[in-house]
Amino acid sequence: MSTASRQDSPRIDQLSSIRADGSRLAIHPADVHGRFITRRRIVFAVLMAIYVALPLVDVGGHPAVHLDVAARRFYLFGGTYNAQDFWRVLFLVTSVGFGLLFSTAWLGRVWCGWACPQTVFLEGVYRPIERFFDGPRERRLKQAGSPWTVGRVARAVAKHGAYMGVSLLISHAALSLFVSAGGLVSMVAEGPAASPVAFGWAMAVTGGLYFNFAWFREQLCVVVCPYGRLQSAMQDRDSIIVGYDAKRGEPRGRMLKVKPGEVAPPRGDCVDCRRCVAVCPTGIDIRNGLQMDCLACAQCVDACDEVMDKVGRPRGLIRYDSLNGLAGEKHRVLRPRLVLYGALMVAAFTGLVLSLVGRVPFEANLLRFQGTPYLIENGTVRNQFELHLVNKNPDETTFTIRVDSPVPAQVVVPQAEVKLSSLESFRVPLFITVQQGRVAMPFVFHVEVKDSASGEVKRMEARFLGPASQGG
Repeated sequence: MSTASRQDSPRIDQLSSIRADGSRLAIHPADVHGRFITRRRIVFAVLMAIYVALPLVDVGGHPAVHLDVAARRFYLFGGTYNAQDFWRVLFLVTSVGFGLLFSTAWLGRVWCGWACPQTVFLEGVYRPIERFFDGPRERRLKQAGSPWTVGRVARAVAKHGAYMGVSLLISHAALSLFVSAGGLVSMVAEGPAASPVAFGWAMAVTGGLYFNFAWFREQLCVVVCPYGRLQSAMQDRDSIIVGYDAKRGEPRGRMLKVKPGEVAPPRGDCVDCRRCVAVCPTGIDIRNGLQMDCLACAQCVDACDEVMDKVGRPRGLIRYDSLNGLAGEKHRVLRPRLVLYGALMVAAFTGLVLSLVGRVPFEANLLRFQGTPYLIENGTVRNQFELHLVNKNPDETTFTIRVDSPVPAQVVVPQAEVKLSSLESFRVPLFITVQQGRVAMPFVFHVEVKDSASGEVKRMEARFLGPASQGG
């Protein structure tokens, strides 16, 4: 069976990119024009611009996103975080997870077709490179079965060189999220020997990107990614999908010229041009119904609308709709599944927002020295503490320490003012001494820390301990 005929005859019970003998068959989607592909390209451009800009745009004196894992310092859109803030990731992950459930139950695989990095870079970067060097689908199919020539080898080398170059750029853009853009420039200037770990990661990511986008491609979506296999559990008959209107399109068949006096056989609006199959990035036939391989990219919608315009029939034979809508039944928007996913998403996002709003710009923890809880010397009782400060402001900040005791006491704070850089920590010893026999023990005193940058004050309570005989 020829490559062209095999791609034009996909079966619902077999992956379109796999031959009957299990060997790989490359998918060569045709070019398509229309309103959805235009909108998707705009979305792709915006998402890629955001991705590149994150380590470049300065927010509060630091990159918008800088994940310094080695130093356990994280700068996100003007906020500074350390390892102790990791618990907030729980709310972030659950917000994204429930958001994905909600969007899938409502709009099907809109994430896959419009925003997934696999789709964004494959359709927005790598396929245009392929079309530039190898031409349109028909030429690529013809070339796939032709012998290697000098010209074909030259084009292949240039194309894969471009793939590798783009993969290098993307991997370095990813690396800059962890080392900052300035740090990346310095590493590149110094050479691989100066930063072997970063260089190793960059080369590994480059190799993975090249393998994926140059060859593996749609297999990541239909074989590796679990999301496609889980979508049937997240959707129902009211979820918006890309579907074929079988009631309107069947029986399909090519347009026939009928001689006078002859009766035309019954025909639906589908002219069986297979254009929807030719443009599909996973090679499926959308007319076979909802399939795991469908990425909801809407390229078949644009292709079918273009054909309907040419034959003078209304658009929408293939369209965004629900299974109920395609069957001519009532489509429900609000339903228990959508309400549940939406409520969970809102709850998780609310938790994230509250955790960020309630976050203080510094950490202050008062700890008792290890060992004996108090010391008795020359008629006095002394307690020893240690104040651990962490500056979470994006800039250098001064902290003022004050001790408030309800009884006469000698308080020693060796450093009552501490100046710390962003995410720098410091430990300040604190000694409080009272005359034995003159005060009742234990008693409660307070330690107050003030952040000069934000004016935030944290007041901590501690217990002064002494001999039990002195209680009263």
